[in-house]
Amino acid sequence: MKVVLLAGGKGTRITEESIYRPKPMVEIGGKPILWHIMKQYSHYGFNEFIICAGYKQEYIKEWFDNYFLHVCDITYDFTSGKNIIVNKSFIEPWKVTIIDTGQNTMTGGRVKRIREYIGRETFMLTYGDAVCDVNIFELATFHKSHGKMATMTSVIQKQEKGVLDINSVGFVRSFREKQKDDGIPINAGYMVLEPEVLDYLEDDQSVLEKDALERLANEGQLMSFVHKGFWQCMDSMREKELLENLVEQGKAPWMVWREKNG
Repeated sequence: MKVVLLAGGKGTRITEESIYRPKPMVEIGGKPILWHIMKQYSHYGFNEFIICAGYKQEYIKEWFDNYFLHVCDITYDFTSGKNIIVNKSFIEPWKVTIIDTGQNTMTGGRVKRIREYIGRETFMLTYGDAVCDVNIFELATFHKSHGKMATMTSVIQKQEKGVLDINSVGFVRSFREKQKDDGIPINAGYMVLEPEVLDYLEDDQSVLEKDALERLANEGQLMSFVHKGFWQCMDSMREKELLENLVEQGKAPWMVWREKNG
């Protein structure tokens, strides 16, 4: 199952960092938050990624083009010309496709633009600016079990995100944009979608949340996978510092691959 990552926005509320790079490339613990998200998916066996880039998209491409320089120890041997030796290299089992989906394209428009790369298969989708310790294997299993067109991970937060109205068996009865002081289930991203969802998106100005998710909820085609664990977005420097501190203290719940690697 392919994983689509929305990484094209400017990050206007974290301009201290995003003025130099795309928001998903802002670093947490020395690695872009986008890398953290990909490592989590990979931990559960999902290794094919489609990155919907836009703002400063060349930064993302250059970072992956020089991946070994960013993640490995390097020896430069100048004794017989310039030879580069990669020490302690770890080959990620990843296939990464980076698509320039435009500077000002909306979320739905970005997904619409990569339709040919998705094909007619079920796919995963999330935002490139939040981390979560959701069990992605269980999320995928839940989606397959109910037969609806879309599954959205939800968490209880007092932050202002897209709000869900969920019944006792998991049906999403409505989806609406944020309102002040909402303290009910919100959209945490980490979605699983059938390819037919792309038919709800028309052009670059299509908004995934409004043009697709709201309609799917009204049609009884949107289900909620309730996550009671950790979730945190990175919309501000304060939130970036919070995530940085968790990594530095070795208490980052989303870094499940560390458990695997000891």
